[in-house]
Amino acid sequence: MDAALKDRIEGLVRDHKILLFVKGTKSFPQCGFSASVIEVFKRLDVPFDTVNILADADLRQGLKEFSDWPTFPQVYVNGEFVGGRDIVVAMYEKGELAPLVQKAVS
Repeated sequence: MDAALKDRIEGLVRDHKILLFVKGTKSFPQCGFSASVIEVFKRLDVPFDTVNILADADLRQGLKEFSDWPTFPQVYVNGEFVGGRDIVVAMYEKGELAPLVQKAVS
């Protein structure tokens, strides 16, 4: 990954308390996995941002290397990679995600 793309990704992750890299948008997810992660954050009723990785092939490929995670969605909270759909949903169901995101937005 080139330095400019790495800087761009680091800036996105740093500048948003809760950031979801998804296929589609918050209002129009374009895959079921992205839709389920977006729904989790809507249920948590916290502010979050999304980036549509389908709109930028370089970003999509760079994120796989940046996070060392091959699939999307990818969730970042306070600059830290949390995981993909399965991890996020499991954390939500166990009650582990709410405290993490509440701390991020408070």
